[in-house]
Amino acid sequence: MGGGGTEAFPDLGRHCQHSDCKQLDFLPFKCDGCQNVFCLEHRSYKSHECPKSDHNSRKVVVCEFCSMSIETTGQEQDDVKKMLERHEKSGNCDPAKKKKPTCAVRRCREILTFSNTSTCKTCQLKVCLKHRFPADHSCKKGSSTVVPVVDGRRPSNGNFLVALASRSGKDCANNGRRSTTSSSSAPSVRAY
Repeated sequence: MGGGGTEAFPDLGRHCQHSDCKQLDFLPFKCDGCQNVFCLEHRSYKSHECPKSDHNSRKVVVCEFCSMSIETTGQEQDDVKKMLERHEKSGNCDPAKKKKPTCAVRRCREILTFSNTSTCKTCQLKVCLKHRFPADHSCKKGSSTVVPVVDGRRPSNGNFLVALASRSGKDCANNGRRSTTSSSSAPSVRAY
């Protein structure tokens, strides 16, 4: 008889191929590692102790000298050692690359990564998040209100930024509009 089912429907379902189970399952799972069929309980690699559980996983070895990642998927341990030796003999293994970039601010030793790096918009200096504001890293190119010129022209919001910078703290909300009530009068809503 085939893989499972009943006498009336011999092609319906499959028996679990786990040695201790053999349960008839109408929705069996085929392991993509060992190609056997399992029930819901034994479908994971760990539950049926699959000998080929790592066939799809990516493996990476990090070079001790330059910290470069080398993919070793599908390689045996001896082959991995040979790959590392080949990498060391190639021109790509440079111990100077091992040093990670740090914040450009004096006495700051923060290592710059993808998530904690900020580039100053005025001086183009790469700094950590603690020093992201121009005042925190003593920015060399003047004030932060300078509008950058791109391709010989200012961006479309440049006029707004120039007007905002020239305001110098003036309150423009009440210009031309004077309220009939004085500021010393009682508030319109009582606080209890």
